[in-house]
Order: sequence, then structure tokens, then C-alpha cells
Amino acid sequence: MGVEVKVGQDRLLWRNADDAPRGRAVTPDLGSISGAPQPGAPMQAERGRPFIIRFGKQIRGVFDRLIGSSSLVSNDPVLDTRDFAWTAALRDNWQAIRDEAVSVALQGQASPSLATISPDHRSIAEVNKWRSFFLWGYSYPIADNLARCPRTAQVVASIPGLNSAFFSILAPGTHIPDHRGVTKGLITCHLGLIVPRDGDVRMRVHDRIVRWAEGETLVFDDTYQHEVWNETNGTRVVLLIQFERPLRQPGKWFADLFMGFVRRSAFVQEARTNIDTWNAAVKQMDV
Repeated sequence: MGVEVKVGQDRLLWRNADDAPRGRAVTPDLGSISGAPQPGAPMQAERGRPFIIRFGKQIRGVFDRLIGSSSLVSNDPVLDTRDFAWTAALRDNWQAIRDEAVSVALQGQASPSLATISPDHRSIAEVNKWRSFFLWGYSYPIADNLARCPRTAQVVASIPGLNSAFFSILAPGTHIPDHRGVTKGLITCHLGLIVPRDGDVRMRVHDRIVRWAEGETLVFDDTYQHEVWNETNGTRVVLLIQFERPLRQPGKWFADLFMGFVRRSAFVQEARTNIDTWNAAVKQMDV
């Protein structure tokens, strides 16, 4: 059975500051706090990125080929969920996970845009319509958010090689253009939580078109170019998981080396600070 997100919830998620209901505090200028781009301001997406990402697109390609040749699972754009037995726990608990997303992540200003949190996403058009509620980010737990979603926290903690976990929230009428992930050492899993049915909501991964279903998992390699459309009047919500690709040597060594650079980079540390800043500001609003 599907769950509809009420129009009022959408307005809380996607409103402009001028639309805030009277009597409620308006969000402080979290964009300025976090360094998210303001109209007319120069893009800062490259600042703080690790050397391999900033200057090493060719090096990244070499790493990806070495990692891919050592993969213990398929290198196809879309993978078989049966190769990842732990996805069954996501499906078995999907309703409880959805309920936590609705009661926590979809309330008020709890979920910032990815442009606010991640320097890597600030150049993506319409990224302000793509919001996130982080539980884990690059192996760092977000303790406050985990405490508010105990069932989800318990389920994701059992995922082998967990790197990141967050509720990914896409506004009605949004198109996320063609983009790709950081490294073939990570694989992405989506658990469908809220999938509107009054239109088409889909993703292209390389040459494959896939669609979400509530309570089902989708596993794919995000180093293939991919893009997303929400051509409905509703909000699409998935639990997005990134986990380590099962590897033999020498690919595992290269994947661990690359991820070590990324995890310790100023790029990732800034995102962690932005999440903490956002959460602290939202607490002051008594959301």
C-alpha cells in the first residue's frame, strides 16, 4: 500500500522563505552558514576536493579499471539484488523505515538540500529540489539523526562495508541531470519508500531505464552516467545506501587507498560540518 505525502508536507519541504507560516520561525541563512552558492556568487565546488578528484580524472579512470577487474560481483550498470543477501533486511523492514522517514526527515526543515551539505553537488541544476537526511556519510555516523530513526539505524548498521546512508528526497517536477559517482569501489542501493503514482518517476543508468517500487531495492553502479526524473505532483523518497564493492586484490587495495584520500579530505569534512550546523540551527527553530 502506498503512502501519500500531504501537500502541506511538500510545502514545508520546498517552500521559499517568504512562504513560511506566520507564527513560526523562519530558517536562518543556512546557505550562507554552509557556503552554499548565493545568486551571482562564484561556484566553489572544487574547493577542498581531494587531489585525485580535482586533478585526477584520468587517474580515477585507471583506478576504476583496476577495481572493476577485481570485482567479485557484476560490473553491469544495474546489478542483481540476489548477489547482496543483506538487501532482504531492507525489504523486510521497509514500512518501519518509511514511517521514520515520514515522521522525521519529511518534517519542516529537517532535510537540507544537497547543495547546502555537499560541495560536490552545488553545480547540479535543480539540486535545491534534491534534499537529504543523512544517517551515515563516508563512514561517519550522524549521531543525532541516527537516534531519531532507531529502526533504520539498526538495519543499516548490519550492511557490510557501509559507506553512506541517507533519505534521498526529490521534489515534484524535478530533473537531476546526467552525472556520475566518485569511485567504482562503491555501489549504490535504493530502497523505495514513497513513489508517487500520478505520473512517471524514473532513473536512467547508462542505457537502462529503471523505476522504483515501494518496498523494493535497486542496486546499481553510479560510476555509469545516470539521471533522474520526478514527473509527478508528489515527493519521491528512497533510502540511499552506498557500500563497498566486494573485491579481491589488488583492486581492494586501490579502492581502500582512494577512499582513504576522500574520507580524510577537506571536501568530506566540510560536508560533516555543514550537517552539524544545519541540525543545530533546526533545533533552535523548534521544528
